Amino acid sequence: METGKQPLTPSIQDYLKHIFSLTENGQPASTNALAERLGIAAASVTGMLQKLAVYNPPLVDYRKHQGVTLTAEGRHAALEVIRHHRLLEAWLVSSLGYSWEEVHEEACRLEHVISEDLEARIAAALGNPKRDPHGHLIPDANLVLPVDETLPLSGMRPGQRVVIVRVAEEDADFLHILTQRGLVPGTQLNIIDYSPYDHNLTVQVDGEAPIVFGMAVTFKIFVEVVGEEEAAGIVISQ
Repeated sequence: METGKQPLTPSIQDYLKHIFSLTENGQPASTNALAERLGIAAASVTGMLQKLAVYNPPLVDYRKHQGVTLTAEGRHAALEVIRHHRLLEAWLVSSLGYSWEEVHEEACRLEHVISEDLEARIAAALGNPKRDPHGHLIPDANLVLPVDETLPLSGMRPGQRVVIVRVAEEDADFLHILTQRGLVPGTQLNIIDYSPYDHNLTVQVDGEAPIVFGMAVTFKIFVEVVGEEEAAGIVISQ
């Protein structure tokens, strides 16, 4: 009788990582949503989920037409690869000169192969950062992921002053546009105007011309509101 755990392939780790992301709101992930994330056919996703549900130990709880969630073992494995990924992104930016636009694909390749010793050394060398270059929280060494209390920029209104903390998008072209406009984690914005008809938001970086953004952008930028006493020099913990 087999008693040892089955190994986790890079493909399985990718599944677990994406299921974790899709279920952070507390709801099961649908097969179609997972297929879209992975860029493969829904039938292939169903086959893999059925496999993961009877893995040793089971990694997911999959119910046909009801979606999929992670088991405790699956969540642990997902957080481990997420920690690898986000630490690698932080290391590539801080130590090797990569931009935040370049690191996602590189980290995707490396996250499956680094040892736990290398992970610990990277974390120590970087001072145990709390967030990656995109502002995503990094699970700690015990694989505990803090609660993210940032708010979407789309919910901000005129008169508020905010600081960008996180950008929920890895697309290089999108990040390049934000970089050109100075909208990176740590940047402070004044909310100038809001249109209730099309939900466009007008924001301004100090000393720059106002910029109008639609929801396609403002839903992907997450911020913290800063008070007047904090506005002089807030620093985002990395």
